[in-house]
Amino acid sequence: MPMSDTKAGLKQGVTLIDLVMLGAGTAIGAAIFSVLGPATQLGGAGILVAAGLAALPMVLFALVYAYMASAVPRTAASYEWQRQFSHPLIAFAIVWLRVLSNAVVMIVLGRVLMNYLGMVLPLPAAPVILGLFTLIFALNYRGVAVAARAQTVLMIMLLALFAVLVVSGVPYMKPQLFVEAVTGGWTPILAALPLMIQLFLGIETATEVGEEVKNAKTVVPWGIALGLLLTVVVYVAVSFTALSVVGPAELGAAKAPLLLVAQTTLGRWATPLIVTAAVAALIKSMNAIFLVYARFLYAMGASGVLPAPLGRIHPRFGTPHVATCVAFLASCAGLLLPDSLLFLLLSINVPTMLKYFGSCLAAYNVADRHPEVRAQARLRFSPALVKALAALGMLAALIIAGLGFGTDWRPYALLLVWLALGLAYYFQTQRRPVATNAG
Repeated sequence: MPMSDTKAGLKQGVTLIDLVMLGAGTAIGAAIFSVLGPATQLGGAGILVAAGLAALPMVLFALVYAYMASAVPRTAASYEWQRQFSHPLIAFAIVWLRVLSNAVVMIVLGRVLMNYLGMVLPLPAAPVILGLFTLIFALNYRGVAVAARAQTVLMIMLLALFAVLVVSGVPYMKPQLFVEAVTGGWTPILAALPLMIQLFLGIETATEVGEEVKNAKTVVPWGIALGLLLTVVVYVAVSFTALSVVGPAELGAAKAPLLLVAQTTLGRWATPLIVTAAVAALIKSMNAIFLVYARFLYAMGASGVLPAPLGRIHPRFGTPHVATCVAFLASCAGLLLPDSLLFLLLSINVPTMLKYFGSCLAAYNVADRHPEVRAQARLRFSPALVKALAALGMLAALIIAGLGFGTDWRPYALLLVWLALGLAYYFQTQRRPVATNAG
């Protein structure tokens, strides 16, 4: 059925500031509290350069997503673009993997959150995570505007807390670290790069609520660009402060690097500051992931590849309420998965990279075969430029997706089994209408 028929009831309530906070808020989450130490151990002061280089693959993806959003803004955009401009099977396969990975990422964020809360309060993990899921579910059930405002409030709180950390470190600032980062050679920079790339994943989240944004063809590309800029500024500022305050050696050896920095500059206020920052960062990331999760389920239901009730819209709130309920139940079921964070993180990374690959493929096809879509784009990129960006994006996505295979092959096996189950369901349901008509 035409996409316009399936999306008529979605309520438009997302603003530019919401989109910026949605994209940057998805990226600035658990990674900044966990990646900084290991990356510094590998790269030393070179992480200041690596942070900028790590943004480059996301710049490629962001340009592709911004171009597509300026032409055909969609809710669950990275599914709908693949379905319309590549092939429904490709769209289903990639987003089916994300159905699993989104449930996994909710659990990863919940468990990391409990690690930080455990510094101040001895709380039972499973009930607290379940309570957080319930709160996020309620916000998203009520409406996209409610969920987006909550995201914005949490993000502003996090930025304020990071500002306190950076300002407290001003007396320790060592500008010569930038010279060391540039003159220290490429080996440490490249060693830290794979870890630093993890910091920027999720910027494109702003595109996934495209039809819930007024004047989306202009506003969504701006949301992506400003979200990426904000993320780079935050990561460079925090990394520079951390390196200046405690030095590369201590930072690389620290289990809680930002806590060590805050203890040096803020004393007894360190633990409450970092725990509050971690809680704000993780809850807003969970909220952003959940919002997108529900919309993928909704789009798949509306297009007929998953049960049709998933495509229903609440008559009062204008939200995909059935899909929101299913996303909540799937997130709760994720509590049964293994505790290994490495296993879980790899299970998230591969579907994310395949999503980028699929969206870039759709953009390539638009540039190659759809002049009517190109004519609608507010960003006037030439077809040759779009093809080049899309091809580079596809290559980057495949390389990054394969980086973890040598570390642990089991997540790849799990994803293959899950994909096989999904494809079996897909082919069975797609044959069903033909069998009915024949009878």
